[in-house]
Amino acid sequence: MLPFHLAAHYLLYRLKAFKLHGVHSPFVFDLYQNVILHDGDYYAYPQIEDMRASLLFDDRTIEVTDFGAGPKAGLKKKRKISYIARTSAKPPKYAQLLFRLVSHFRPNTVFDLGTSLGLTTSYLAKGNEQATVYTFEGCPAIAAEAHDTFEKLNLQNVKQVIGNLDETLAAQLKKVDQLDFVFFDGNHRYEPTMRYFEACLSKHHELSVFVLDDLYWSAEMNKAWQEIKKHPQVMQTIDLFYVGLVFFRKTQPKENFTLLY
Repeated sequence: MLPFHLAAHYLLYRLKAFKLHGVHSPFVFDLYQNVILHDGDYYAYPQIEDMRASLLFDDRTIEVTDFGAGPKAGLKKKRKISYIARTSAKPPKYAQLLFRLVSHFRPNTVFDLGTSLGLTTSYLAKGNEQATVYTFEGCPAIAAEAHDTFEKLNLQNVKQVIGNLDETLAAQLKKVDQLDFVFFDGNHRYEPTMRYFEACLSKHHELSVFVLDDLYWSAEMNKAWQEIKKHPQVMQTIDLFYVGLVFFRKTQPKENFTLLY
């Protein structure tokens, strides 16, 4: 069952959300019909979901450092791998959507702001194995587990960036020419989310795709999402409730879509 604040937002989302007949943009219509709503299987799905199943039954305990949201951020605590897999990894529906988006848009440089155990990163990397996926994780112990995930899946196109995202993001941005695809899942507060978004904008281009996670996780995330939709450099957004897609295509009119997913 959804928490009350999420349930309230979800009800409003369902009242506003369009299906195909309400989409008048050819670009968004095609993306919605052929990528977002695609329900077929891809070769990568069973490989990564087998890994998820293994992690969900992994009772090993590691010491983690939390750099995310909340009053206990920065403190060390012990957590089971199974707990992290259950609470931090994106569900298959949304992780597989990221795979399809990367497969469709074929980005060369991907930033994944929040590795966790590496399941979502693996979907991003499998979506285009010619891309370079830079995945950012604050906690060394979790990053080590993610590294095992990448090795077991034989991923050759993932580069891990370990450390506090407040420091590592700026340093890594200096090393790339442009950003083609970014998944924002590193912090769920307003100020860091907007700061990371603005930082990544410095390397975006017209065909870049930004994806934000957990739009309605908190009032702060909702505030960030509403502000991003109004940003002068943002041209199109798609609200899928749990994730939001951001585009910068100046050949298309500025529009915000809420689509049923």
